[in-house]
Amino acid sequence: MKMTGNTILMTGGGSGIGAALAQRFHDLGNTVIVAGRRLDVLEAACAGRENMHAVALDVESAAGVAAFAREVLARFPALNVLFNNAGIMRYERLDRARDLADAEATITTNVLGPIRLVDAFVEHLLGRGDGAIVNVTSGLAFVPLIGAPTYCATKAAIHSYTQSLRESLRGRVEVIELAPPAVQTDLTPGQSTREGYQPLTEFAAEVIALFGQQPTPEEILVTRVLPLRNAEAEGTHAQVMGHLTGLSEKMFAQLDL
Repeated sequence: MKMTGNTILMTGGGSGIGAALAQRFHDLGNTVIVAGRRLDVLEAACAGRENMHAVALDVESAAGVAAFAREVLARFPALNVLFNNAGIMRYERLDRARDLADAEATITTNVLGPIRLVDAFVEHLLGRGDGAIVNVTSGLAFVPLIGAPTYCATKAAIHSYTQSLRESLRGRVEVIELAPPAVQTDLTPGQSTREGYQPLTEFAAEVIALFGQQPTPEEILVTRVLPLRNAEAEGTHAQVMGHLTGLSEKMFAQLDL
């Protein structure tokens, strides 16, 4: 993937990882469209930045995604990079019956959202000649956190989907997976200042450096995520999962779940 001269669509681009990467790609000389539910937040991320644009998007609606794609392609026909970053994470316990609304919303946003967006843009990207799709998963796709089981399952699903997509489009559209570690963002309450999580600015700088490698790696993996990504191969999966389970139990106690 080239680093400049792109027109990039970043979903979930109003805050957190999405906004940080959108602004850094913009700084490199790319036109960037940030998309999400709250237009005011998106516009704040674009403030003072020429060629950075905000477009409202609700990935929970199939018809809404289709209408969004039509609008984006009409306004930005040079679009050549789709960045599926939007996602939600909810804490859950599996040892009791519960309202499944959070689990269902997580699946819709984290799995159906990227699939719908790829479907809406893939033919356009195939015609570009320099198209790329970046799917954001998580280190938790490889070792789950029992406190967020549906979230972890959705990221594992998108990891698998990305592998199939890569082979289907190989040689025609570049397909890249970005798997973050725990990063200080507002993904969950209190996460933006949580000790031990990677600072967002540090994460974004490392990600941009990895994207700058030629050829672009098929998986963008910062140093902090490697113990999760490589746990199965290194025989440390049980150990890493045990550590994460301990963190979940502490979280359950703090949140009275």
